[in-house]
Amino acid sequence: MASGSYEGVLLGMGNPLLDISAVVDEAFLAKYDLKPGNSILAEEKYLPMYDELGSKDNTEYIAGGATQNSIRVAQWMIQIPGATSFMGCIGKDKFGEEMKNNAQAASVNAHYYEDANAPTGTCAVCVVGGERSLVANLSAANCYTSEHLKRPENWTLVEKAKYVYIAGFFLTVSPDSIQLVAEHAAATNKVFMMNLSAPFICEFFRDAQEKAFQYVDYIFGNETEARTFAKVRGWEVFIYHLIFLLVQL
Repeated sequence: MASGSYEGVLLGMGNPLLDISAVVDEAFLAKYDLKPGNSILAEEKYLPMYDELGSKDNTEYIAGGATQNSIRVAQWMIQIPGATSFMGCIGKDKFGEEMKNNAQAASVNAHYYEDANAPTGTCAVCVVGGERSLVANLSAANCYTSEHLKRPENWTLVEKAKYVYIAGFFLTVSPDSIQLVAEHAAATNKVFMMNLSAPFICEFFRDAQEKAFQYVDYIFGNETEARTFAKVRGWEVFIYHLIFLLVQL
């Protein structure tokens, strides 16, 4: 296939976050009441953690967020500039500029909505023994709206894409944007993919999740997420095992 036909073939929509990543110990997790291998949204009690992580010698800053990370890896694998696109919301600040530069360096065609009233979102990545505990402070990422998606220069990315991937975390921000893209994918016979992302998404955003999943072609997730997905629906154990197998495909 000619390289031109790959332009914008994969589109991601999600919460762009600057990852603040550091190796910590069990005491650090206990201090902030965190569980290994879990993902949560930041409450006020977690805010001091970001400065504490930033003060560590081994801290890394990475332009990320669940969907954007996946898109950047896909772009690296395809190795054709502009094969992937991404949309989400950042702030008009130095972290936002770093995010834009990082996306450009990775050859991802990022169309960010820039909010002047909120700082770029961050995610604390606490690494213990190979497991990560994630605490996301969405900030500007929480400000994305479908009005940005509907702009012609942005909707063009949706029309170009043959595959669309959205992490479940985006259900907390703009379910109407997800719905617009999902319906378009179904109407035009495109592949629409989502991720369970975290147990709390399955528990507290069930209605929005089910509405989007009517259109989904592939669902990704791990065992814990699949177990919660089944539990909140009251499914029997054997059906849970079936879902677990499906989300691993």
